[in-house]
Amino acid sequence: MLMDANKWLVSAALPLISLNCIAQQTKQPNIILIVADDLGYSDLGCYGGEIPTPHLDELAKQGLRYTQFYNAGRSCPSRASMITGLYPHQTGIGAMTETPWGPDDWGTPGYKGYLNHNCVTMGEVLREAGYHTYLSGKWHLGMHGQEKWPLQRGFDHFYGILAGACSYLRPEGGRGLTEDNTRLPAPEQPYYSTDAFTDRAIGFIDDRPADGAPYFLFLSYNAPHWPLQAKQEDIDKFLGKYKKGWRAVREARLKRMVKMGLVDPKWRLAQWEARTWDELTEQEKNDMDMKMAVYAAQVHCMDYNIGRLMKHLEEKGEMDNTIIVFLSDNGACAEPHVEKGSGGVDMINDPSSSDKPSYGLPWAQVSNTPYRKYKVRAYEGGTAAPFIVSWPARYAQYGGEIRHNRIFLPDLMATFIDAAHATYPETYQGNTIFPLEGKTLLPTIEQPDAVIHDYIFSEHFDNCAVWWENWKAVKDQDSNKWELYDLTADRTEHVNMALERPKILKQLVAEWNKWADSHQVYPKHK
Repeated sequence: MLMDANKWLVSAALPLISLNCIAQQTKQPNIILIVADDLGYSDLGCYGGEIPTPHLDELAKQGLRYTQFYNAGRSCPSRASMITGLYPHQTGIGAMTETPWGPDDWGTPGYKGYLNHNCVTMGEVLREAGYHTYLSGKWHLGMHGQEKWPLQRGFDHFYGILAGACSYLRPEGGRGLTEDNTRLPAPEQPYYSTDAFTDRAIGFIDDRPADGAPYFLFLSYNAPHWPLQAKQEDIDKFLGKYKKGWRAVREARLKRMVKMGLVDPKWRLAQWEARTWDELTEQEKNDMDMKMAVYAAQVHCMDYNIGRLMKHLEEKGEMDNTIIVFLSDNGACAEPHVEKGSGGVDMINDPSSSDKPSYGLPWAQVSNTPYRKYKVRAYEGGTAAPFIVSWPARYAQYGGEIRHNRIFLPDLMATFIDAAHATYPETYQGNTIFPLEGKTLLPTIEQPDAVIHDYIFSEHFDNCAVWWENWKAVKDQDSNKWELYDLTADRTEHVNMALERPKILKQLVAEWNKWADSHQVYPKHK
């Protein structure tokens, strides 16, 4: 809920009590935010997955993993919320952002399709605090008109894609590359976007001015978003490993997650929505094995590149006082919501394709083990994501621990402000800025039982949710009825408690409506 100015000033001042003490003792840290695109909750090794991700596992070992980190359900609203510290509708991206084919303006403030000027980005806030600011990878927050591009929203340098997806092998046209404010032709071959985005990120670090100032690097991968495109040597590592089938992979992940302490052993796997593996023909099994192998290769390559970055920081002696945050922008992607996904295996590694093939709904369910549904939907499979944070200079003693505190995207802005001794503005370049919605995560590192949020809300294409204490009310796009779940007993959302706990449901729906009325969720036009 929006707070009045006095309340906001009081709440905003609270972290500054500790901040002022820290500022006298600690040099401003470098900050690196790494975002994966459409990565499922359980795909990483450190979250129970079978895909080898040794470098992210090491980051988790030296840092912390969170089990209840929530996103906005889809890439562009999630990125808008993350980079501004607000709910996505407050930024103007309550639905989708602009596509290569044109604007996506619904005609109301919450649905303009690009970042408005009543918000500030991490780049803008941290640059004001003395940081050099860089973005390598995916933007997806507005593309028609340079005023919407990264350099005009707080970043010193940018290399990557303005659109939401691209060919990994030959990005071109409307889904092509941009450097700073210049559109680039298709790159020389061979090319692979995950490698290139990492190369440029490392280059930004090395080429920054020698003035001793800290830097903020936003490394925004398009992996493992469709299309399925990966290096053959990586694909070969996984071919045949998924012929055991969906159920076997899913159950093995759950077993590891329970052992790690990531999920409660009492929770059941979410309801399955496809055929069983045994119902597939041999050719179908081979095709689905191939698709998952390529997806795994994309994840594995991303991890390799994160390892390259971490090694570079260690060699430069910068790892210790660098905050690294890794997350996924939403749950795994089931698009186009059919069993076999889009496109056939013959389209894999077609450099001219920027949207096909995809790996299909069943594998998305596996990626989101043990949770329900997938990207876009407000159930846990769409809105819960892996979240790793590391800052050895401050929190080495907590390395490898797990946190169950409920946190969400706007908390990143508040956390970086806290760590960087920055100031969140009331106005910026003559525009009134919405009060910050996030809370600093730093207390949750030292206090595993710290509660920093009362309510958390979500809405995307009529997929609605509100979290409060152990309860979650959710309304799916295919239903006009609110459901209620006890997340402590049933986070995989099997047992709808709406009839048993009507007062709680009424309370949560009332709070959601107040939030929606005050945060530009309404009105909706198109």
